[in-house]
Amino acid sequence: MADYNSLKNDTQERMEKTLESLRGDFSGLRAGRAHASLLDGILVEAYGNMSPISQVGTVSVPDARTLSISVWDKGLTKSVEKALRESDLGLNPMNDGQVIRIPIPPLSEERRKELVKVAGKYAEQAKVAVRNIRRDAMDEVKKMKKDSLISEDEEKKYNNDIQKWTDDAVKKIDDLYDAKEKDIIQV
Repeated sequence: MADYNSLKNDTQERMEKTLESLRGDFSGLRAGRAHASLLDGILVEAYGNMSPISQVGTVSVPDARTLSISVWDKGLTKSVEKALRESDLGLNPMNDGQVIRIPIPPLSEERRKELVKVAGKYAEQAKVAVRNIRRDAMDEVKKMKKDSLISEDEEKKYNNDIQKWTDDAVKKIDDLYDAKEKDIIQV
């Protein structure tokens, strides 16, 4: 890598990608309210292929406890309904021939606690990823010092900067987790 700016950009970019990944993981955890991203992982058999629901219809959120899917090709409504029933989300879709409505049941206290634990695992995985990024960056700084590209003072400064970025990323992870936990626990 050989220079501080490229090391800084690479390290901060990788940490930001970790945060984005965590946001994506969290969006897949349902918190008792209807959210279009809830259906992102469900695949439908359409024209001999498995396709995401978003590629066979329009997902909308008419109210806080309902999702609806307007399937573009009416011949696929049965496939969409089947995929929803077979998903592990515990959904019970209602098909009126034109639109599939999906009531989102309220979460039990036990299920909420399970989801908080899952969110905690996601947050911990993100922290481990950030720490691995920190280690890689500090190894790069150590190599720069060994190759006499930087002085000892620069090495200390760079390592302090890397630690600050790591602390900032971990704080953001904690903030995201706290917000998600409140979202899940809220009835």
